[in-house]
Amino acid sequence: MKVLKFGSIGCVGCIVMKPRWAEIEKENPWLATEFIDADENPAKVREWHVEDLPEFIFLDKNGVEIERLMGEVEKEILVKKINELQER
Repeated sequence: MKVLKFGSIGCVGCIVMKPRWAEIEKENPWLATEFIDADENPAKVREWHVEDLPEFIFLDKNGVEIERLMGEVEKEILVKKINELQER
């Protein structure tokens, strides 16, 4: 599974989410994540139809979207979602 993490440097919610994701990535080294700066990559924002920041798009092993979360999400909810999606 891979997670595309859309955000921007000036986004307050993105700043809040950064340490949460750092903990999750440290605890789950198998999880592939990619941060995409929305300001620097408007084409990716359009390609993935990103509507809000931060926005997290979960992809299966084939790169197909399987879930999407937006905004400030508690770490426990992210971990639960990752575990649910991993079982698919």
